[in-house]
Amino acid sequence: MKLATLKNGSRDGRLVVVSRDLKRAVEAPTGLPTLLHAVENWAAAAPRLQAVYQALNEGGGVGAFDFDTRRAAAPLPRAPQWCDGSAFLNHGELMQKAFNLEPLPDIETIPLMYQGGSDDMLGPHDDIRLPDEAHGIDFEGEFGVIVGDVPLGCTAPFATSRILLLVQINDVSLRAFGPREMRTGFGFFQAKPSSSFAPVAVTPDEIGAAWRDARVCLDLGIEYNGRWFGDPNGSEMNFGFDRLISHAAATRRLSAGTIIGSGTVSNAGDKKGSACIAERRAIESIAAGAARTPFMKFGDRVRMEARCDGQPVFGAIDQRIVQAERPQ
Repeated sequence: MKLATLKNGSRDGRLVVVSRDLKRAVEAPTGLPTLLHAVENWAAAAPRLQAVYQALNEGGGVGAFDFDTRRAAAPLPRAPQWCDGSAFLNHGELMQKAFNLEPLPDIETIPLMYQGGSDDMLGPHDDIRLPDEAHGIDFEGEFGVIVGDVPLGCTAPFATSRILLLVQINDVSLRAFGPREMRTGFGFFQAKPSSSFAPVAVTPDEIGAAWRDARVCLDLGIEYNGRWFGDPNGSEMNFGFDRLISHAAATRRLSAGTIIGSGTVSNAGDKKGSACIAERRAIESIAAGAARTPFMKFGDRVRMEARCDGQPVFGAIDQRIVQAERPQ
């Protein structure tokens, strides 16, 4: 099943069901106005949405219309919680080596995670409005999951049953703030502005065998200013989403609609490129003693799209960096 949120002037948009080929859509049934409402009432909502999805793919669907991703908001424009992991240890190892950082204790057994802002998620074609190029603007290609209610202290096997939907994310980062914020011990804040999402959230069955071991085992193709930047595969997560959810719920309950991110998709070796500029800069520093690739400037574009058997899964993130207007 594929679901999206169309902008309608409200904070949470209007839930629509999208065809498997992402070409057609139909409004969700009466009583299911938003995706957040649907995930909070998933046991009752999912069968109704699935029936609409099946009819739409079979050429039916009362009131169906062409699906325009430029009208799409993030699947969840506002979420109860946004918790982002760093589950690809290859990424962390490259950063550690490039900048002579001390290895973190228990890095191979305890996932890293920070809690980001969840009140203002960006849609797939929304401009990324930021105040200053000097802040070290970077993109980060990730996969994520939307969960149902998760009890405190849940195990990883149980956590798998709470995964409702998969999403594709651009976790925007401002690298200039990172070092100081990490040194404080309080973690990221200004370094993490609003994240962006591909237009469609999908149930795990939509990617078939590519959903295994609680991982999205798909290439995430990334173009930066029209050029290939990387296509790393999500299979190399050192901690699956089951482990990330269990980690997040170790001391708290997670509300339905909480989003858990994988962290920057990263693969060992040099054939799959990178999913963020910081990682490429780290590779350059290790190889040549200095980074060559600059961070993003106003007017730069990034495009991200995952495919399964040659077909788009979530639709594409395609965004431009622009200077934010300061309020008067």
